[in-house]
Amino acid sequence: MTSPNIPSEADWEQAPSLMDGALNLELSAATCDLAYWLRSVPQGTLRGNILGHDDDVRPLDVVRQEGPLNAAITQELAFRSLAEEKATRAIGHMVALAPDNDTMEFYSTQLIDEARHAMVFRSHLLQLGIPQERLFAEVDRLAAEDRDSILVPLENFGLRVLRDERDFIGGVLVLTVLVEGVLAPAAELSERKWRVFDPAAADIERGAGIDEIRHLTVGSSILREHLLKHPEDKPRLLELMAEGYELWGQLPTSEQLLRRETLFQKGIDEHGHLLGDYEAWPGRRLADTTPEERMATGQEWAEKMQHSRLAYMGLEEAI
Repeated sequence: MTSPNIPSEADWEQAPSLMDGALNLELSAATCDLAYWLRSVPQGTLRGNILGHDDDVRPLDVVRQEGPLNAAITQELAFRSLAEEKATRAIGHMVALAPDNDTMEFYSTQLIDEARHAMVFRSHLLQLGIPQERLFAEVDRLAAEDRDSILVPLENFGLRVLRDERDFIGGVLVLTVLVEGVLAPAAELSERKWRVFDPAAADIERGAGIDEIRHLTVGSSILREHLLKHPEDKPRLLELMAEGYELWGQLPTSEQLLRRETLFQKGIDEHGHLLGDYEAWPGRRLADTTPEERMATGQEWAEKMQHSRLAYMGLEEAI
């Protein structure tokens, strides 16, 4: 049952899925302040589990052993850990630029969230067989190419806005719409994909997803309130979004996802009997899906969520 001190959207048992929460919830920086985080996240979302899952929840042996499933998930987690690390560092600029105490406290909590995500993604690589003394070297080996081709251009774009131009609301836009708004549906798909093969990874994604609901909805609220007070700023923000979307179109994200989904498909071909009738989404067994179908579904979710958020913020012209 939900504790009376823990809001349902932050409670492990009661929180909606990432997609449902991002589409339907409204939260603000004023309500999601530091007191909210201290009350809700350590015991509500994490339930005291520092690494994001119960101690007895483990990946199946077929994921720990050398093979396509191990390759798929280690590549994914290495990349995600680097992405969250870069987000943590960028959010430090948002904390410094925050125009009021509410947004300063909220982005302080988001900084902690993103740093924790990076930590738990790295830590799970240890459970997947990577030795502690080689952890950072293996993260670099597994994800350096994708880091340089995808994360570095995004980081440079965000730092130009935040560090060089000191544009707080522009930074909120980049983080909420152009980074988390694009990547969140992939995290939702990842939780569903790994639920049987690696329930610990799925639980880690579940906890991170609960955090992302808060990040997406509060960021959207900040942008909405800003545009209600400063409608003259809309053309500038639309121009920034157009620049960001153009950048996304140049990044090799489809190639990266196809590589991972192809590895995952080889794992299904070898071990699909373990999935049984488990459904990736209602009416569709994971064992029957294809790489292209999973990618298309993730893209559909991303577009649906972005359309909803942009309309809420008053930036529907960007759709």
